[in-house]
Amino acid sequence: MTITAKVVEHSIAPHGKKLATYQLRYPRFIHAELMTHRVFSRNASSSRAIPVAKMIAEVRSAPAMPIHWGKNQPGMQAHQQLTGDELFRAKARWMLAAEVAANQAEAMAEIGVHKQVVNRILEPFLHISVIVTATEFDNWNELRAHPDAQPEIHELALQMQAAISASTPVFRPMDRLHERAWHLPYVTVAERQQYADQPLFLAKLSAARCARVSYLTHDGREPLIREDLKLFDLLVGARPLHASPVEHQAYPMPLATQQSKNFFGWRQHRELVEFDIYHPQPQS
Repeated sequence: MTITAKVVEHSIAPHGKKLATYQLRYPRFIHAELMTHRVFSRNASSSRAIPVAKMIAEVRSAPAMPIHWGKNQPGMQAHQQLTGDELFRAKARWMLAAEVAANQAEAMAEIGVHKQVVNRILEPFLHISVIVTATEFDNWNELRAHPDAQPEIHELALQMQAAISASTPVFRPMDRLHERAWHLPYVTVAERQQYADQPLFLAKLSAARCARVSYLTHDGREPLIREDLKLFDLLVGARPLHASPVEHQAYPMPLATQQSKNFFGWRQHRELVEFDIYHPQPQS
């Protein structure tokens, strides 16, 4: 079972409002619970994009599994767990279901069915990588770090709490024309130094990498800037607009109470994109 959380970027504005970006990995079967938290900006690895063979290999070698094997009982919480032979048989049945799903997905792929269909069979047994950015985490912590939450999402919330507790936020001044002010997940220190007076350029790189849910490319390479810019143009230049990756970059607003999209105290990059700052209209 892989449930992990790491802080990718952690910033604090002059008025004290913090902004945090996490990279998460958890069983896909709890993804819907994270999606109910609407104050989160998020991007996730897509079953439509990853090759079938890679997904089948993951299901066969390391399928997503419950971390708590509760006994059947009334109510939403299963406080008592299976033990002994019952636990052994329950885990064996889960593994058998994963193997059956992998076999059927492989057979469908051999027929020639597209991965956007085939990979859906595998989803109950897959992990998902997700990037989450927000200024507000109180409701998440109250609900998901609570003992009554489903054990897997409870563990995720605890991992996120531990990661942010170990992280020191970077101070971001009120200077939107300089990279120092910007929260830019996946942009390196060297890139910030090289393009210090071009924060919107850096925001494009960040958005492309957030779209991939990783600093690295899908094949594990370090990104090339020209590839990031091409991906950004595909996202922002598309109609309809693919805007979720531009929700993770921001700079401080004058007041902590000011709202920009789902952020408080921070101007979200998406708001600038929707103002069409990258395609200004010619003056008449």
